[in-house]
Amino acid sequence: MLPVKRALRHLAALLLAAAVATVPAATAHASDAPSSGWNDYSCRPSAAHPRPVVLVHGTFGNSVDNWLSLAPYLKDRGYCVFSLDYGQLPGVPLFNGLGPIDKSAGQLSAFVDKVLAATGAAKADLVGHSQGGMMPRYYLKFLGGAAKVNALVGLAPDSHGTTLSGLTNLLPYFPGASDLLNAATPGLADQIVGSDFLTKLNDGGDTVPGVHYTVIATRYDEVATPWRSQYLTGPDVRNVLLQDLCPVDLSEHLAIGLFDRVAFHEVANALDPPHATATTCASAFS
Repeated sequence: MLPVKRALRHLAALLLAAAVATVPAATAHASDAPSSGWNDYSCRPSAAHPRPVVLVHGTFGNSVDNWLSLAPYLKDRGYCVFSLDYGQLPGVPLFNGLGPIDKSAGQLSAFVDKVLAATGAAKADLVGHSQGGMMPRYYLKFLGGAAKVNALVGLAPDSHGTTLSGLTNLLPYFPGASDLLNAATPGLADQIVGSDFLTKLNDGGDTVPGVHYTVIATRYDEVATPWRSQYLTGPDVRNVLLQDLCPVDLSEHLAIGLFDRVAFHEVANALDPPHATATTCASAFS
């Protein structure tokens, strides 16, 4: 049997590798976002798109790399688009979303306030990938966000936690592993099925009144697993499986948020339901 410390390091490495394998190499941060594109605080929402869109990156992501395709896609369609960095750990540059998720929700709250003040809008719409589709629900439920947000669109959100394709089921076999994760990367620990954070978040229901929810999932997700656990319940929820829109779409957890234009088309529909058009495989070329 492996010594305990060696086993813990092995398990931590497996979990970290599984997560890192789903994100691109970090190359930039919010200040690098081109002012002619998104994070342009001189942008004023139009009558057609009266709410700014705030993009919320996933675990190990950042405000630029996660949105190199979706931000311009929405900007080209007339939206004021903004993105933030959250969940930073000391001494860990560029790879974000690792801090305690309740604290990250507080960062989102402050950022939304900043965007609303700059744009003059009464409410914002949120679009998040992975943790970025789940973390905002803490803001909506516990930090007053429901009064400032019209819609939350989640791309492969780990709404009820993740098993990381079964890897987290190994934790009970490694005494101290959960404590290690909590201490080193609390944002990861918070996302494991059954965590205290998720228990509190989903207690009494996983949605709040007054917010429109859309979940866009892929059956090939290998990170937010099982993929059906991404779905939400409630009277104002639309759960969408990407392969129901385009059966030949093979996007997994990373691709659905980074460059899948079929998913992007469904995001646009969720942001502007009165002008929604059918999302099909052809949407990849629109």
